[in-house]
Formats: sequence, C-alpha cells, structure tokens
Amino acid sequence: MSRVVIPSLVAFGLLLPGYASAAECSASATPERQKAAIHTLMSRMTLAEKLGQLNQLGRQAVATGVVGSQAQAGDDVIVAGGVGSFLGVRGVAETRRLQEIAVTRSRLKIPLLFADDVIHGYRTVFPVPLAEAGSFDPQIAERDARIAAMEASASGIHWTFAPMVDIGRDPRWGRVVEGSGEDPYLGSVMAAARVRGFQGRDLKAHDSLLATAKHFVAYGAAEGGRDYNIASMSPQTLHDVYLPPFKAAVDAGAGSIMAAFNELDGTPMHANGALIDGLLRKQWRWNGLVVSDWAGVKELIAHGVAANPGDAGERGLRAGVDVDMVGEIYSGALPQRVSSGHLPIAVVDAAVERVLVAKCRLGLFDDPYHGADAARERASLVTAEYRAAARDAGGRSIVLLKNANDALPLRKDIGKVAVIGPLADEPWAMLGNWPGDGKPEDAVTPLAALNKSLGEGRVAYARGTGLLGDDRSGFDAAVAAAKSSDVVLLFVGEGPEMSAEAASRTSLDLPGNQQALAETLAATGKPVIAILLNGRPLSIGKLADTSSALVEAWFPGVEGGNAISDILFGDINPAARLAITFPRTVGQVPIYYAHRNTGRPPSANEKYTSKYIDAPWTPLYSFGYGLSYTTFRYDGLKIASPRIAANGRQKVSVTVTNSGKRAGDEVVQLYLRDEVASVTRPLRQLRGFRRIHLDAGESRVVEFELGREDYAFHDAAMHKVVEPGRFDVFIGGSSEATLSGSFEVIAGR
Repeated sequence: MSRVVIPSLVAFGLLLPGYASAAECSASATPERQKAAIHTLMSRMTLAEKLGQLNQLGRQAVATGVVGSQAQAGDDVIVAGGVGSFLGVRGVAETRRLQEIAVTRSRLKIPLLFADDVIHGYRTVFPVPLAEAGSFDPQIAERDARIAAMEASASGIHWTFAPMVDIGRDPRWGRVVEGSGEDPYLGSVMAAARVRGFQGRDLKAHDSLLATAKHFVAYGAAEGGRDYNIASMSPQTLHDVYLPPFKAAVDAGAGSIMAAFNELDGTPMHANGALIDGLLRKQWRWNGLVVSDWAGVKELIAHGVAANPGDAGERGLRAGVDVDMVGEIYSGALPQRVSSGHLPIAVVDAAVERVLVAKCRLGLFDDPYHGADAARERASLVTAEYRAAARDAGGRSIVLLKNANDALPLRKDIGKVAVIGPLADEPWAMLGNWPGDGKPEDAVTPLAALNKSLGEGRVAYARGTGLLGDDRSGFDAAVAAAKSSDVVLLFVGEGPEMSAEAASRTSLDLPGNQQALAETLAATGKPVIAILLNGRPLSIGKLADTSSALVEAWFPGVEGGNAISDILFGDINPAARLAITFPRTVGQVPIYYAHRNTGRPPSANEKYTSKYIDAPWTPLYSFGYGLSYTTFRYDGLKIASPRIAANGRQKVSVTVTNSGKRAGDEVVQLYLRDEVASVTRPLRQLRGFRRIHLDAGESRVVEFELGREDYAFHDAAMHKVVEPGRFDVFIGGSSEATLSGSFEVIAGR
C-alpha cells in the first residue's frame, strides 16, 4: 500500500464557492465557521452521498445479527460516497487503506469514521466493566479507558461503542457484565469517568476516541432477563433509575449515544422520538451523534411498527437515529421516501450535519488518519506500562466474599498448592467477553502466574471437569492433586460466552458439575479456596458453604492470573465491593438493595408479609459488600445541620479507623433514605462513596456533601421535587451499613 500523507483536505482542491478552505471545517475552527463550512459542503452533496454518510457497514469478525448486502462489498462503495463509517475494521494497514480511498478517490473526499467495540480495553484488556465498577474507584475507570483510547486510536479507530451505562438489576441478563451494576449513582460516576477517559481533553488529539453511551434506554430492564426483550416501567423509574447514567455521560461530554434494541412501553427505542429527539436533544440540549445498534432500524419491521424498509427508515430517522449500523435501510429505502415527498430532506440534512460535525470534532478534515501509522501502532500496544495498569486494575476489582478462619492470605512459604478447575488455565477467561483486539497469548492465567511465582514443583494441576456437562473422568486426578497439596485453589465459574450478549440464563447456579467437583475436593479435608471467574452474580451459596474462602475475580483482564495471585498471597489487600447484588437463588430475582417497601414489609415473625416460604428474602451478598484482610471501625458520625432548605448543602462526616493489623483500602459508603414522601421511595440509596487507604491503627475523617440532587425525585405528576421531611443517613462498608443519623429538609420544590 502506498503511503499518502495528507495534512488537510485543501490538498484535494476542496476550495468551494462560499467555502473559504477545508481548514474552516477543521477541529480548530470556531463552531460558526465549522457549521458554515459543513453547510457549504452539504450543498454540493447528492441525496445518495448524504444518505451514504448515514450508512455504517460492518466488517467485524463476528456478526451479532443480520448482515447487509454491502457488508463485505468492495472498495467501490467508498468511491461512490455510499458509506460514512465502518464497524470492526482494525489496524493501521486496513484503516489507512480504506481512508485513502475515501479522501483521494471519492468525489467529495469526505473522510470515513472507523468504529469498534472498545469496551474494557483494546489490546491491553482490563477487567470487565462490572468488575471495574466494583473497585469503587472512578480514577481507575478513567485511566483504563484512556489507555484503551491510546491503543485503539493508534490502530486507526476513531469511535468506540462504549461505555455501556445500562442499569442491570437482573443477573439472568448476560449483558450485566458490560455495565456498572444495579445502582444509578455508581453507574453515573463510572459513566462520566469512562467518557472522560475515552475522549481525553480534546477529541481532535490523536489519542482520543469518540465515546458512545449505550444502550438508550432501559435495555437493562429486559423482561425476564431475556436479551433484546421488551421493557416496561413507570416514568418515575425511568427518570430516577435508568436515565441518570446517560445524563452523567452527556454532562461529561459524550459525543455519541447508541439506541437500544428494546421497546419501552410499546415504542421501540429506534423509533422513540420522544426520548431521542425530545429528551436528549431538546430537553437536555445535547447535540451529539445517535447511532443505531446492529440493524436496529431494520428490526422495527420485526417489532411490528413498520411495514417495510421505507417505513422503518423513516421512523428511525425522524426519531433522531442518525447512523444506521449495518442495516442499509437509510441508503437503500430512503431515496424513494425523500423523492416522493414523504420524508423532508431537512430531516436527512440534520442527521448528515451531525455526522460531519463529529468528523470535524475529531479533526479528520485536518488529518484523516488521526495520527495513526505503523510505527505508532507498534509502539502503543500491550506495553509494560499498560500491563502494569491492567494488573493493578485487576487487583483493585477482585472481591473477597468469604474468609473463614483467615484462610487467606496464603503464606509465601506454603509447601504445595493444588490448582484445579476448568478455568485455571483458560486465557479467554482472563479476557472475558468483548475483549477488543485482545489476544489469548497475551493473557496470564492463574496457573501460569502460580507456576512462575511458586515454581512448577510446588504446583499440582488438574482440570477436574469441563464448564458444561457431567463428565467426572477428571475427578480422580483432581483428588490426587488435592491430597498431595496443602491447599486447593479451585477456579470455577462461567466461560466468557456465557456472560455476554445473547447469553441469558434461566439458572444462576454453577454450570455443569463444578459444584460436585468442589464438594469432592472438600471431602479430602484440604482447605478449598474457590475463585470465581464469571460475568454475572451466581447463586453460589453451596460453593460458599463448601469453601474455606471465596474470591470473586470476575473476568480480570490480560494480567488476571497475576492479579489473582497478588490477592491470594496478600501482596494486595482486597478492597473491591459488589456493584450488583448476589441472590441466594434465581427465584429471588429481581433483587437489589434500593427496593421500595410494601405495606407488609418482610418479617420473620409474621406470616402475611412480603417474603418467601422456601428461602430467606435477603440476598446472599448485598450490593457494596466485600471483605478485607484487615478490619475497619466507623464512629463519630456528624451531620452539620439538623435542618436545611431544599437547595441547601448538607455536610456529613465519619471517622474510619483501620482496627486490624494490616494496611488496606476501605470503601466508605453513604446511603440516604427519605422517610416519608408523596410516592414510595427506596429504603436507601447510595449518595456518596470514597475509597481510602489506611495503615494499621490509622484513623481518618471522611467527609461527604449532599445537595438538592441527592434529595430530589420525580413525583406522581413527574415534577422533579424535593419534599420537606426527615432524611436518614447510613454510613458504612456496604449497603447494609448500620451507623446512622438524620436531618430535616424544611422546604419543598
């Protein structure tokens, strides 16, 4: 491939009447000059070229739905101006080749956008988002997204379809792994951090990606936890639970939003103009780019709200969906709609303008290659610095769920260790689902890490069983390994493909006969340390009973094996918390901490109350829960003012002391409860957290400040209000915190 260096589109003679220079469409121009330049450019575009800018073709290895006829088309579609962006084209060689065609051989020489699903890393894969959210450390999330942006942009990517900010309260839904869990406050903080990380300080900088908050909206509320399913909820729940992370992403500057596959109360989101054009654009005054999900516009036909591709395209575009991902509905069906007068050209123009503005903001009219070349790509992928960051993120995202009799940390001088389980030496279980361009050969498995740190002579390995099925032929080897060792490290859970898109489950139990393997190993009398590798909460009460210690490692990233070893041997003191509730059984789902009470709250002593007859109503492990190798004491709760106005600021502080013998991190969590309101309110809501480090014996005063947004909610008339009344404050190390106080709000709206 010949290498053409193009400083700007001026080189191609894009000096048009009324268009002073292509530089006016550059990222450094004023918004007014950018807009004028874009309008002049649009005045020269044919309808086919305009619709081409709204057409995204997919060339990723795995199609997650139907594929359009042009998905594997030749370069002629670029020459004809029939495509504005590609999904799944990776690497400098191919992105530069395609971009060169666009900016040298197409009539108007408009650069392409290259998009990819850079979810939790590009080549350096970090812990899955659900795990990373459990770090309760937005700085980690921002740093990891920044590294992902630097790697992906070096490989020619401009646009990531991340972060996923859906609230997930049903662990049957496989895509809970991609988000930040069940809580809108934590989800909002993480959403903003990831947007900042992906986009950096300046989108035109060569190491920045255009971020996409997805999936708008309520995709995580899919009925039955079944992917792509319908969602139905009250307006209050929509606005108080599912929309806040999107608002946080918008406020952080997210340049793009993706429409969701689901319908919401009868209207598919790809046709929901009230929420996309109305709420996003008019009410929130957000002017970014809306992209469909995979063939989401075309699927309006299957939803039953469009009779044909023309209807689907018109509904999608009128609703405000600018880019049609791989469906080829806009490019194929809308020319006739426009020419017949059914669809005003102004609707098309508005979407085209938003696409061109995004390209302008990224600086593609200045440098179509966004600074990506082969040398930068080689220097930017899986560096030692990035691997160290991945190891750090993994260690900060692992949750200690049980530690009976201080079974952990293990002594460094331990004699022999049995490493057993179907996931002990599985590289993909480190990378997890949506691993970007991650390579299994880059991943450090637990077995590899332990062989390196202990020496192969001190490690006895046996797979024991597979993830699925009932084959027990490996049990004998596993038992022999256990009997020859001082401790058993058992690696069980799910494969990455089991916690992902189109991976809903009716059972949350350990699949296959992994639980039977655990019980067989426990019967040897050796202590069993169970390490979970998974992307959703599992009903693992039996495993907890079987094990001396239980560690939730999730899918921990490219350095996952080393991070797990760091935790097991105490090089890192675990401090992560659960970002989503663990049920005892799937029959408890949905179960989440911020539930509303009923007129008959659960009671162990009263029959006619809201509970089960065959299981406790409480979770196995609650939101915000996690153990440490040390202990922490909370006291000295202070609330600055006994009464405040609705717009007033309230300061709350608490003294936290490391009362154990090891240094460690503690996640200090503040929850708020509105005692009496005009509509029922959650029993408590997270309204602040701090991850702090304390040496043994050290104390620190941790301060929080509450404001109107913390007290406000949507009432029955959908007004956002602060009602007078008493608010309870709870502070501690989980959503079950007991240290409490209260204050009164004395004004209304």
